[in-house]
Order: sequence, then C-alpha cells, then structure tokens
Amino acid sequence: MQPFVFSTVLLVWTWLVRLGGPGLVLLGVADNSIIPLTGSMDILTLWLAAAHRHLWPYYAGMATIGAVAGGYVTYALGRKGGKQAIERKLKKQRADKIFDHFERVGFRTVTVSAILPPPFPMVPVLLAAGALQYPKRKFVGALAFGRGVRYFLIAGIGSLYARPITAFFHRYYKDAVLILIGLAVLGGIFALREYLRSRRNNSPRQPAISSSRAA
Repeated sequence: MQPFVFSTVLLVWTWLVRLGGPGLVLLGVADNSIIPLTGSMDILTLWLAAAHRHLWPYYAGMATIGAVAGGYVTYALGRKGGKQAIERKLKKQRADKIFDHFERVGFRTVTVSAILPPPFPMVPVLLAAGALQYPKRKFVGALAFGRGVRYFLIAGIGSLYARPITAFFHRYYKDAVLILIGLAVLGGIFALREYLRSRRNNSPRQPAISSSRAA
C-alpha cells in the first residue's frame, strides 16, 4: 500500500475518533451505502465505548442514528429504482429469493439482518425493502431496533472490558487501521464485481446477423 493512501486513511480515522459521536454518525451513513466499509462501525463503536466507558450508551445511540440514516438513503435508492434496480445489481435467482422472503417476513428480515455482524451483506436487504415499497415507518423501526441491539451490545462490551480493549488499540493502532482498509477494499471489490456481473447479465444481446443476403 502506498504511504500516501495509508496516511490519508489514518488521518481520516483519527479525525473520526476525535469527533466521537458525530464521527459515528458520519461513518454510519457511509457504511450503509452501496459500498459498505465492512466492520468499521463495530470497531469504532467498541473503541470509543472502551475509551470513554461512562459514555457507552451515548456512543451506542449515535452509532444507531448513523446506521439508520445511511440505511434510509440506500432504502430510498431502492424505492426509486424498484425491482429492476435490484435485479441489475444481483443475480436474478438471488434477487427473487430476497423478494419472496421479504414479502413474507419483512420486519423480521430487516431486524435480524441489522443485528447480524459482518460479513453478512446488509445492502441487498436495504435495497429490497425500498424496491418492494416496504412502509417507511416499519422499515425505520425495524432497522433502528436491529442496529440498536447490535451497537448497544458492542458498546456495552467495550465498557465492560475497557482496559484490555484500549490497551490493544493503543498497541496495535496502525495494524487495526490496516485491517479496516483491507476489509473496505474487499467490500468495494465485491460490490464492483456484483455490479459488473449484473451489467453482463442484463446487457441486451446483439441479434444474430445472417451471413446470407437476398440477391
């Protein structure tokens, strides 16, 4: 990795850590976008809760707010594009499976998906909720509940084991940032691969040209 790239990411990460709660909101919006920053929200929430253990409910709440805000943006994109947008981004068989499952148990699907840790792909669920015109209030409620459970658990663990966690991050600060960069790159590659695959699957085929012509 080029020193400039690493230095830039390290600077941004340090800035987010110093921002604290607002940094979690900004990161949450980015992490729930089309190209997620895998694991970044979990690590930052754990880090901040361990560093300021008496503020752990605050950090859990801010992480939830950021995740819901970012998730709603992705939901709105899916709502605007409809089912065709999902089928362009995913294989048709996988998209149909998500549609069928979502129509039957939408609230539970969003809630459970929001609780599950990486590498579970959350973005397809957010897009599907919008594409299927799932009610906004139910969507926001399910996403807030699921993310709230997840981040309150993470922040609670950070507060409970504050000393060893802070010691670990102080010792392996740069290593932790490198891992985050690697996870983000993998997430971006996966998203790009799925996009290119969907473009190939949905590109119109050229009609066959007959070699024989009428005289």
